[in-house]
Amino acid sequence: MFKRLSETLAAYQKRDPAARSKLEVFLLYPGVHALIFHRVSHWLYCHKLFFLARLNSQIARHLTGIEIHPGAVIGQRFVIDHGMGIVIGETAEIGNDVLLYHGVTLGGTGKDQGKRHPTIGNNVMIACGAKVLGPFKVGDNSRIASNAVVLQEIPPDSTAVGVPARVVRVAGEKVDYAAQVDQIHVTDPVEKEMQAVQSRLEWVERLLEELTKEKMV
Repeated sequence: MFKRLSETLAAYQKRDPAARSKLEVFLLYPGVHALIFHRVSHWLYCHKLFFLARLNSQIARHLTGIEIHPGAVIGQRFVIDHGMGIVIGETAEIGNDVLLYHGVTLGGTGKDQGKRHPTIGNNVMIACGAKVLGPFKVGDNSRIASNAVVLQEIPPDSTAVGVPARVVRVAGEKVDYAAQVDQIHVTDPVEKEMQAVQSRLEWVERLLEELTKEKMV
């Protein structure tokens, strides 16, 4: 237990330039406090002491501003930077060396049963305000941008941005969405309808012209 705590404190020092010492991180960082509470809550949850598990997690929420359901599974060297407003759901799974910023939600959509929350791979960074919603996986070494809303699986080594989120980089290479979706030469439905009307008018004019010629003959 103490070895894992030491690894976590070292991870904070590595991730946060403002972290001066392990003692400072241990005493003053709410993310560390939330994780320690969660380890206890998760142990109680696994031993079916559900009320005590939730009670402990709610105490942690009031003290740290970070809400982690006791059922969530969290790997090693988990770092929460700032942390206020983070919510992690019951069936969420988080790998090793993951970094979360404040305002992140690992939640559900309300449409799923059983596994309802995302699985986060190893060495994933999720920036402030991002929402990852649903029972899919975010692949290893991926990055989720600030305020992105992720609603589907993200492959490994990817960067996702936007609402809803889309992958813009894979393994450092840009994904060419312009080649996949031509936003310049999109068919205008109004123009298409006008062309159909024009074609119909031309046909009517030719028909009238032919009828006039027949009468003259």
